[in-house]
Amino acid sequence: MTWNRYTTGGKAGAERPIDSIELGPGEVRGLGRRLLGDVNGRRILELGAGRGNTAIAMAAAGARVVAIDPNAKELAKARISVEAAEVAVELHEAESFELAFLHADIFDAVVAVHSLAAAPDLGRVFRQVHRVLKPDRPLVFTLPHPLSLMTDPDDQTLITSGYAESGHVGRGMHVTYRHTISEVFTLLTRSNFHVDTLLEPAGVGLFPASVVFRARKLGT
Repeated sequence: MTWNRYTTGGKAGAERPIDSIELGPGEVRGLGRRLLGDVNGRRILELGAGRGNTAIAMAAAGARVVAIDPNAKELAKARISVEAAEVAVELHEAESFELAFLHADIFDAVVAVHSLAAAPDLGRVFRQVHRVLKPDRPLVFTLPHPLSLMTDPDDQTLITSGYAESGHVGRGMHVTYRHTISEVFTLLTRSNFHVDTLLEPAGVGLFPASVVFRARKLGT
């Protein structure tokens, strides 16, 4: 499984709901509301808009949403979806580590659903997110669970790599960078975040499909 199959491409990406904030494949029902709370009136940044499903769900719940994505074709689809849903979402073509065009300390939350799996330098992303978040506000994101990346996507009984193996799988827009849970936790801490939630929702196979983090900005 690669992040692209869920966030933007293929059947799974196309069928994500627009009436609820779904944080990834697996048993994640209700996690969006649990980790973000009431988003009504809050300004939220989404990293990796894809086809716009999550942005639309947050906007429909009353959030003021800014969503970015590096893929112009996916953004075009997102604009069509946003217009059809009759909600307001501000869309920008940008990478998750290039947020200099946004003012500092303006967002009440930042959300990323599997999209950060395509980021080769998570530390750089976290530092950028820290700048645009208000103090003590959360970054909520999911990544493909590293155990799921150890196996053949068509046969989870076939181990194809070690847990701590570095590098990436896939290529082009389908690349997924490997990160252990401890590595992500350490990068968040070094970027001045406090992790207050770490979840591993059950998947449909042998291993969790996603790992979910909520980390709050420390300092100013």
